[in-house]
Amino acid sequence: MKYDFTSIMDRHGKDAIAVDGIGSMPGFTPEKPDEGFDVIPMWIADMNFPTVPTIQEAIIERTKHPAYGYFQPSDEYYNSIIQWHEKRNGVTGLSKEHIGYENGVLGGVISTLTAYAAPGDAVLVHSPTYIGFTMSLTNNGFKIVHSPLQKNADGIWRMDYEDMEKKIQENHIHVAIFCSPHNPCGRVWQKDELEKAMAIYEKYDVTVISDEIWSDIILDGYKHIPTQSVNAWAHDHVVALYAPSKTFNLAGLVGSYHIIYNQTLRDRVRAKSSKPHYNDMNVLSMHALIGAYKPEGYEWIDELRQVITGNINYAVDFINEHFEGVEVMRPEGTYMLFIDCAKWCQKHGKSIEEVEKEGWRVGVAWQDGRMFHGPQSIRLNLALPLSRVQEAFERLDKYVFNGNW
Repeated sequence: MKYDFTSIMDRHGKDAIAVDGIGSMPGFTPEKPDEGFDVIPMWIADMNFPTVPTIQEAIIERTKHPAYGYFQPSDEYYNSIIQWHEKRNGVTGLSKEHIGYENGVLGGVISTLTAYAAPGDAVLVHSPTYIGFTMSLTNNGFKIVHSPLQKNADGIWRMDYEDMEKKIQENHIHVAIFCSPHNPCGRVWQKDELEKAMAIYEKYDVTVISDEIWSDIILDGYKHIPTQSVNAWAHDHVVALYAPSKTFNLAGLVGSYHIIYNQTLRDRVRAKSSKPHYNDMNVLSMHALIGAYKPEGYEWIDELRQVITGNINYAVDFINEHFEGVEVMRPEGTYMLFIDCAKWCQKHGKSIEEVEKEGWRVGVAWQDGRMFHGPQSIRLNLALPLSRVQEAFERLDKYVFNGNW
């Protein structure tokens, strides 16, 4: 490969919650491991790979000029986004006016929600649910209504369309949050699935907020379909939220964007996001996106997808072969695994909390799946060099799922 996905990057002391935050936030972060075990960061959803060099080059080049005053997003910024979506997802007709900056995807979620719903109103969300949705909706006074995804006979997560429609009717819902690809389950929704979901939303006049921050990290054999591309109704009634942060490990720089085609919808969302005067771009964040969306970025993400695909295949096969009673769907997108330990816990008389802590004790810093509405689940980040993934699963085999404790 042209880029480095094998070196173990030392992130200690480099502003990384993934390693320096261990044990610092009780109830949220993993606990520190026992002496003799180093931390393998598999909880917070950022990557343990060096990003594409053009990002660093773009930032360094900009910092050479010793003034960092007020600015406006450049045409290069907008053109980089337009070309990225055209080349990666086949999007046509996207123009500068349709793109708007967001400090974060969750900020875009709340701007849209507050434009189309009031505190106390119900909002439809699939479960398992990204913890950021839960916290944002709760903190802003919205009522969360979950429509649980269901596993079919092959263990694949599917939307329950009857339940979605029932919940929308019963709760008079007019705003829904959609996650594509789905975090934490890893589904990459197929066109017919998207069409069925959009038909329900259209029937009940539901504005859709589609979080597509993971849309670049699609595993081999799958393809992301932008929600707005499904039909004419979705084109005009979906607020799509994107960012280079998941794709290129830029969360610490802050910088997302929305795509909204309908002018009325766009005006209302932008009015909400602009009034608090918080939603302003950082000049280095702008140049980071431009650096990410250069030709080298296209090559880098294609190599990353191969690496993530290999890591996921290794992890899923290892679980199926060695961890009897642990169930997992092979993800189609994202670099996260969402494992179900219910049968293992029942057989061994252990709680999910005990399983998590035993993993933390040996340095496997994985994440409590209960935060995502998975009652006996754990979420694991596999965006690490394969050698680290292998070490983590060997520890889980020896000390946790097949250990004596």
